[in-house]
Amino acid sequence: MKSKKPLPPPAGVATRFRRILELALIAGLVFIAGYIGTMATIPNIPTWYEGLNKPSFNPPNWVFGPVWTSLYVLMILACWRVLGLARGTPLLRPALTVFAIQLVLNALWSVVFFGLHSPGWALLVVVLLEVSLMAMVLIFAQIDQWAAGSQLPYVFWVTFASILNLSVYLLNLPEVAAS
Repeated sequence: MKSKKPLPPPAGVATRFRRILELALIAGLVFIAGYIGTMATIPNIPTWYEGLNKPSFNPPNWVFGPVWTSLYVLMILACWRVLGLARGTPLLRPALTVFAIQLVLNALWSVVFFGLHSPGWALLVVVLLEVSLMAMVLIFAQIDQWAAGSQLPYVFWVTFASILNLSVYLLNLPEVAAS
């Protein structure tokens, strides 16, 4: 009796499975970036950050968690859509590259600002992050308008964070220079 080879799954099932794996991979990468940022941030809030002079428009600390969670979810969904829609096109590689760059800069900012206690160097990182976000939105817009538009709150939040970072830096120049 001959052994029968199992039939491959129908193409639709394989595609759905691949898409679910892609979503999980993107979510995992974003989670890792968020985790790195959180681990650099949380221990420094009640100590170093509390001791800094902050501008009057500094939001309360509890605002940051829900905002970043929402932005990370939108980031995951946008990248996943772009990956699915740009597959096989010349735009896929630049879209994924700029997504990866902004993700690294996102985590790096928290490490530099909170972990290294360096608002000055964090300004450089946040400017690079802002530039990478604008590039990401422009590339995403060539692939999917929803994906591009869903990143605008992220762009606006990072712009606000840049202004906040600059303000903290300027309000703490003597302390920053002494540390």
